[in-house]
Amino acid sequence: MEYVILSLVLLAIGIYGLMTKRNLLKILISIEIIAAAASMNFVVFSSILGDQLGQVFLILALSVDTAITAVVIALVL
Repeated sequence: MEYVILSLVLLAIGIYGLMTKRNLLKILISIEIIAAAASMNFVVFSSILGDQLGQVFLILALSVDTAITAVVIALVL
């Protein structure tokens, strides 16, 4: 249950960063924090339910998130 609360805190921090920051790099970091919170939820609920599908989806989500981040950083720089 502690990890779900931590995930909600990370989600709140990411949304706060999206709402208040104007710098594109800081907005990208906020989006990464939100993605980390969602990934943490997948792993937590996967372990609670005893299903491996959440961990498989985590690997897929992290690879897609990394590719998107690389493209955005290449466009910014």
